[in-house]
Amino acid sequence: MTLPLSRLSLNTATVRAQWNLAQCIEGCARHGFGGIAPWRDKLAELGTEVAARQIRDAGLRVSGLCRGGMFPAADAAGRKAAAEDNLRALDEAVAIGAECLVLVVGGLPAGSRNLADARAQVEDGIAALLEAARPAGMPLAIEPLHPMYAADRACVNTMAQARGIWERLGEGVTVAVDVYHVWWDPDLRTEIAAAGSAGRIAAFHVCDWLVPTRDLLLDRGMMGDGVIEIPQIRRWVEDTGFDGMIEVEIFSEANWWKRDADEVMEVVKTRYLSAV
Repeated sequence: MTLPLSRLSLNTATVRAQWNLAQCIEGCARHGFGGIAPWRDKLAELGTEVAARQIRDAGLRVSGLCRGGMFPAADAAGRKAAAEDNLRALDEAVAIGAECLVLVVGGLPAGSRNLADARAQVEDGIAALLEAARPAGMPLAIEPLHPMYAADRACVNTMAQARGIWERLGEGVTVAVDVYHVWWDPDLRTEIAAAGSAGRIAAFHVCDWLVPTRDLLLDRGMMGDGVIEIPQIRRWVEDTGFDGMIEVEIFSEANWWKRDADEVMEVVKTRYLSAV
């Protein structure tokens, strides 16, 4: 079955080097995408109220706002600053009508080797943010990141770890399934089923893992150019009843960020139809 373009969402990171947020909004509408997922830096440049109006006028859904998180810190002042920034992110997500606030939870505080403590700080930070997120009706979507990022970006690295958090914290905590980060997990199908059956999958992100990968942050592949069985993972997600947006998020300093943005958009659309 051909995927409808109404489910295709552009994570603005995919063309962040070429377009500002206003251009991304216009480009999504012009190329027939159904949705968009802004990053907060681009949102700040345009202004939240202006962005919300332009997204609404373009008829786009907002599959998520990137990102909240980065909870762990070396001291109380740092944790307080993180908490305040997450409240701002929550307000922004609500203002633009995002379907979730994606959480890249953070890694080890500076100078720390205590991974267990970092994970405890993450859970405490999410629990505190929930106090505002629940009344606002904004799902908090934990995005497990590949273990290579455990030290600096996210100490939640598997769907099972995310499940532990949403089981303990309850309503309002969900997951963002990004194939780039979880494709390697031998328990992935089981964990997707568990999250989906509990209604906890809030977002589904796609790109591809290149071999060789030249840069572990900035060399993601276009769908179909790498080794991830993306259609299989999509089917696992959809078998749980998920029928939400399929968000394309590609960081590609040496390739896709160097190309004309309209060319990238057309390739994204073609590969969404053929390789997702």
